[in-house]
Amino acid sequence: MLSPWRTLLFPTTPPATEIRSPLHPPNRSLLSSHQSPPPRSVARAAPTLSATATAVSSPPCTKKKVLVPIAMGTEEMEAVILAGVLRRAGADVTVASVEDGLEVEASCGSRIVADTHIASCADQVFDLVALPGGMPGSVRLRDSDILQRITVRQAEEKRLYGAICAAPAVVLMPWGLHRRKKITCHPSFIGDLPTFRAVESNVQVSGELTTSRGPGTSFQFALSFVEQMFGRHAAEDVDRVLMTQIDVNLERSTEVNELEWSIDHNPHVLIPIANGSEEMEIIILVDILRRAKINVVLASAEKSPNIVGSQRMKIVADKSISSASNSKFDLIILPGGTAGADRLQRSTILKKLLKEQKQAGRMYGGLSSSLKILQQQGLLEDKIVTAHPSVANGLTCQVIDRSKIVIDGNLITGKGIGTAVDFALAIIRKFFGHGRAKSVANGIVFEYPKS
Repeated sequence: MLSPWRTLLFPTTPPATEIRSPLHPPNRSLLSSHQSPPPRSVARAAPTLSATATAVSSPPCTKKKVLVPIAMGTEEMEAVILAGVLRRAGADVTVASVEDGLEVEASCGSRIVADTHIASCADQVFDLVALPGGMPGSVRLRDSDILQRITVRQAEEKRLYGAICAAPAVVLMPWGLHRRKKITCHPSFIGDLPTFRAVESNVQVSGELTTSRGPGTSFQFALSFVEQMFGRHAAEDVDRVLMTQIDVNLERSTEVNELEWSIDHNPHVLIPIANGSEEMEIIILVDILRRAKINVVLASAEKSPNIVGSQRMKIVADKSISSASNSKFDLIILPGGTAGADRLQRSTILKKLLKEQKQAGRMYGGLSSSLKILQQQGLLEDKIVTAHPSVANGLTCQVIDRSKIVIDGNLITGKGIGTAVDFALAIIRKFFGHGRAKSVANGIVFEYPKS
């Protein structure tokens, strides 16, 4: 039986959609033990989730130390998801820059601030060293002598290490850390791997080495480390909160009151952020939408452009919410994060922007806890949404339980962190059509319907 975070299953016949007023959500269905896995999913097996647990297990007393190095051109989804998921599991994660400065511009333009320089990590002992991919970020990681020494020592001392996307081929191979290991990577680099060692699993565990394919497999990659360090129950608990598990009874997307999102220019999208906003949702949205050539603006509702997310990742906004208010946006998306949503709710400028957005009939939406903001501003009246179970009971509008994404006219809503990729792809599909969304999904190695 495969671990649910390593399996991508899509039912051929979706179940009937359930629409409800805010009541207790039903238990999520589990994958049955007799189901066979799809191809290219995983390298080894683990049990499924318990349907009843609702919270993340308490981490062990001794924290596991994790190093996630970053560079100019690092794939931001991979870096932020690694750090975010592992911190949720209780790991002590250090994000270290191999550049001269702490701030790096990632492959799709996001600006991330590291916790420290790689030099400060040279003499530390880590339970895990996990390398994100991206180009030219992988090359810059490869060229860091300090990082090479840390990772080689990690392998020699039989501690966990891993790489995703381009990094297995671009970084691990030149360092000789792929020898006698089964290994996977992004399809664009699979030809660079030794033929007899290359596999196409989404996650490949080979001794102390774990490799994965791309941004679209980052959650599976990160959760595999949670399982290896903290055990399967901790991984299941984290996964349950993130909602990354593919539920065969959960529809990918539901659309009601269908409305064409028709504009005569490249879409302009505003993502307001604040301290405590969910950084995984923010970065997933920015990364994927920019891949589709959508103009995305990250706007800080704080006095500073520097934002500290819910899992302590530091992100630099493109501009202030005040500066952004001088422009019109085709779509405004609110990320989740309970503390971040509370801070966004205090922004009078954001309230004004949302009011104008509704009055003009332009698009808007939100993920997880941000739906509370939309409700308080009257933007969910007579609307149908989906929401994270922790939020759904507080909503007064109709809620579709069994769909990851719901689009109701000019409103789009998503359940939470684990549905953010589908949320972003749904936006691309609405603006550009299924073909563009499928192309972006292929590029990040995320399974998506052919039609």
